[in-house]
Amino acid sequence: MTSISIFDIFKVGVGPSSSHTIGPWKAAVDFANSLPKEPIDRIEVLLYGSLSKTGKGHATDAAVQLGLLGHATETVDTTRLDEYLTELKENMVLELNGNIIIFNPQTDVVYTDESHDAHPNTLVFTTYANGKPTCSRSYASVGGGFIQRIGEEDKEEEVKLPFPIETGKDLLNHVLKKGVSIAAIVMQNEISMRSLSQVEDDLSLIYETMKTSVYRGCITEGILPGGLNVKRRAAAMSRELLTGRRYRTQKGWEKLVRKSSRDFNTINKWISCFALAVNEENAAMGRIVTSPTNGAAGVVPAVILYYDYFVDKSSALGIEDFLCVAGEIGSLFKKGATISAAVGGCQAEIGVSSAMAAGGLTQAMGGTAQQVLMAAEIAMEHHLGLTCDPIGGLVQIPCIERNAMGAMKAITAANLALSGDPRYSKVDIDTVIQTMWDTAMAMNGKFKETSEGGLAFNLPVALADC
Repeated sequence: MTSISIFDIFKVGVGPSSSHTIGPWKAAVDFANSLPKEPIDRIEVLLYGSLSKTGKGHATDAAVQLGLLGHATETVDTTRLDEYLTELKENMVLELNGNIIIFNPQTDVVYTDESHDAHPNTLVFTTYANGKPTCSRSYASVGGGFIQRIGEEDKEEEVKLPFPIETGKDLLNHVLKKGVSIAAIVMQNEISMRSLSQVEDDLSLIYETMKTSVYRGCITEGILPGGLNVKRRAAAMSRELLTGRRYRTQKGWEKLVRKSSRDFNTINKWISCFALAVNEENAAMGRIVTSPTNGAAGVVPAVILYYDYFVDKSSALGIEDFLCVAGEIGSLFKKGATISAAVGGCQAEIGVSSAMAAGGLTQAMGGTAQQVLMAAEIAMEHHLGLTCDPIGGLVQIPCIERNAMGAMKAITAANLALSGDPRYSKVDIDTVIQTMWDTAMAMNGKFKETSEGGLAFNLPVALADC
């Protein structure tokens, strides 16, 4: 797994869930593209485990349909999703490989009552001709929008990186040997996989998409879909913080935010507003950046905008370094543990995103490599054991507010690391990653994105209403 790119961790996608929406969506696209050119009458999709238990709240059925229709998560027009789905529901026809296939979204996407041995998030596609199954393929949605074909070897050629990294120790050894920053090591690995200009363009796209998702969340009012009747709050917060000052464009809004008071309470509110805005967009199937997942997509944007808008001497290079370091920390957790709440609970999502943001901010603020890893460790240390218990299977309560809390913890962790001496730290990044994995393995399954425990269990009225 040494060739994981930061652009595997940061991916432009659609809400509300990386594992329950983007993963199944990409699996559907992959399945459709890999079908042999032979007659097909029907396609059936079976959802297992967590995908079945909370898939309706996560729009898994919609994601599968959009993938089979050939739309890509990175480029689909998010304002027309309902239109695409309504047309398929009314016509019940798919066109794949020259075949006109009858597909009834209400009966051909099946929420089973079963688990699957391969992974908690498993879906199986089967084609039929003349009433008999002809082709079947199983996928695991392993978190962060990553998918794996079950029972098939990954044929992708392993990229040989100049600085292979499996652990925090590996990363620190490269830094000390070369006498450069973590960001510089990450950049060298990235330009071994694509050109420098492409890396810079992709980093710019990631940051601009993050900013746009914050802005859209800060200008959009209303009730989030799904049945919980959760009211959007970011727009009201933004309006209150701007105290009636007017703007017409995103750039105008950003200019006003930068001119906001620098007192602690105001900045604190803006950070929360940024995080809420992203995850309200995510809940409404808007365009966001997985960081490293959809459910945790608000933490990194909130912290990087804090750096850009409110930190003296912030810079474009600092933003680039922030993203490089945050992405690499996310990859460490994916390699050493998990970024899937269905496997590890919310510590694998908000915990990882907070660690990513803490490390990125520490780098951007001029911290040493040791302080960067110390900040990431502190942030995760205080998310260990965090459960995933979405009410009604929706990425809304407690998920949206958790992003604000994760952002605050990330900034606190960065400040602690910047004012501390890593030589006296008792816990290192690799130890906390291993501990997170141990905790994930010991955690009861009802706290792993099943909506069978925690808040989801103790609010049965809300659950029944969804």
